[in-house]
Amino acid sequence: MHAPAPRVRRPSRAPIPVAIGALLAVVLTGCSSTDADATTNQFEFTGVTAAGQLVPAAERAPAPAFTGELLDGTSFSSEDLAGDIVVINFWGSWCAPCRLETPDLQAVYADVGDRGVAFLGVDVKDQRQMASAFLADAGAQYPSLYDPRGEIALQFRGFPANVVPSTILLDAQGDVAAVYTGAILQEDLRAAVDALLAEDGS
Repeated sequence: MHAPAPRVRRPSRAPIPVAIGALLAVVLTGCSSTDADATTNQFEFTGVTAAGQLVPAAERAPAPAFTGELLDGTSFSSEDLAGDIVVINFWGSWCAPCRLETPDLQAVYADVGDRGVAFLGVDVKDQRQMASAFLADAGAQYPSLYDPRGEIALQFRGFPANVVPSTILLDAQGDVAAVYTGAILQEDLRAAVDALLAEDGS
């Protein structure tokens, strides 16, 4: 009669998934906090600014960085405007209100363009030739990005990209100081730009 074979105890596998789970928790937590830190202070659209008014300086958030191509084919980066007050106007040659407001934009640009105020048009859902002809007819001398797919507006989180025309103002620190939808009146734009210049001591 043979003695029974000794039983071999298999090592428990429980610690392995537990350890992996703990490691994943650390990794995921690290990614989440990093992403949150990266986006917490960025601009997110919450509402339209009243005509001629500004968002209080303490409540402003940084605008996203963006790049693109101007209507003349020149490469563009928003970093080129660092330190300037910036008027960003979303428009299209097919947009009737845009035809009404473009001369007003040009008038303000002509007055303040040499005082640290940059103007940038963003032509959306358009054809390049028609857009260029539109600006020539309107006498607009400030540059415009060609953005037929409307990708730049989407980088301003929550911004109503389908509303054209619309205008975003950035202060000299690169923070979003105002968001206006619909055609902007010359006197309202002047009031807002003058207020930003006063903030900047200009």
